[in-house]
Amino acid sequence: MDRAYAEPLDVPALAQIAHVSPGYFNRRFRAVFGETPHRYLQRRRVERAMWLLREDPRSITEICFAVGFSSLGTFSRTFHDIVGVSPTDYRERNRGGATGVPTCFTKSWTRPVSSG
Repeated sequence: MDRAYAEPLDVPALAQIAHVSPGYFNRRFRAVFGETPHRYLQRRRVERAMWLLREDPRSITEICFAVGFSSLGTFSRTFHDIVGVSPTDYRERNRGGATGVPTCFTKSWTRPVSSG
């Protein structure tokens, strides 16, 4: 899921690969990662979008589709839910990245925190 974040999530296919039922896959995934497979994938997509909003000149709509969302409204709502600000506000506050700061610090500061 981390490498194919832009692809549609197919829990039954993932469960089949793991040789378990979709329900069991969902329960075990949540127990291990603390969130559902769908929410985990959303978070990975938003993390990638955060980087693109800081570093890529493409429009927010183009970034939305590039990270795997099929609706700008869903992307904006999910982004705000996870990050706490809209994609537009995030881009305005963070354009160009944090120069002169080691990457390990930047990653820890910009990684979204789970709110539930």
